[in-house]
Amino acid sequence: MVIPMFEIQKITLENRLKYDNTLILKYCITYPKIISNKYMYGIEKFNHFNQIEAFKTKLYSEKNLFAIAKQDYEYNKSNGYPIFVYELILDFVITYNDNNILSLYQKEYTYTGGAHGSTIMIAQNWNILIGKEFLLNDCYKNDSSFLLYILQEINHQINIQKENNQKIYFDNSCQLVLNNFKFNQFYLNEKNIAIFFQSYEIAPYSSGIPVFFIPK
Repeated sequence: MVIPMFEIQKITLENRLKYDNTLILKYCITYPKIISNKYMYGIEKFNHFNQIEAFKTKLYSEKNLFAIAKQDYEYNKSNGYPIFVYELILDFVITYNDNNILSLYQKEYTYTGGAHGSTIMIAQNWNILIGKEFLLNDCYKNDSSFLLYILQEINHQINIQKENNQKIYFDNSCQLVLNNFKFNQFYLNEKNIAIFFQSYEIAPYSSGIPVFFIPK
């Protein structure tokens, strides 16, 4: 059993906003806070960053999203359409917590009507010891061809999944992988580097958020 290096506390901001005595928006924002008396410089940077980002999302929900929800409420009410509730949910999963490295991903789900909502995925990779971002190329310090290796492995996994009818990808997925690859869209676990793409970038919505696990 791996013992986590840092104790992580979950902080939650949530609210239910009404307009015309009707609930039109609810949000639940959960973010991480490290509880420790070591590595204070890095921990303070991590905690400050996540608190600020969470309050930005809270402000966006209460100002921008609420304003749009009010407009939709007025339109739907005046035209006899059903009233629906806007929703924003932000949560996180810690995927690696060892050797001064903390890795996590966040999923932000937003529903503004229609058949389904939308989800975006965000990763954070930190070297807490020095309070800086842990970069993808930090995993491959002695290999300048790491990007080629990663792209080849992703396309190899896609081909296997297509052959086994495990997931659906767009026909030009190989080119789309190259076009949409982003160096900050990764997180770590004990054995792998997980590279992910947003919905619709290389596959339809039904395939979810594609994640590819690359052995370290």
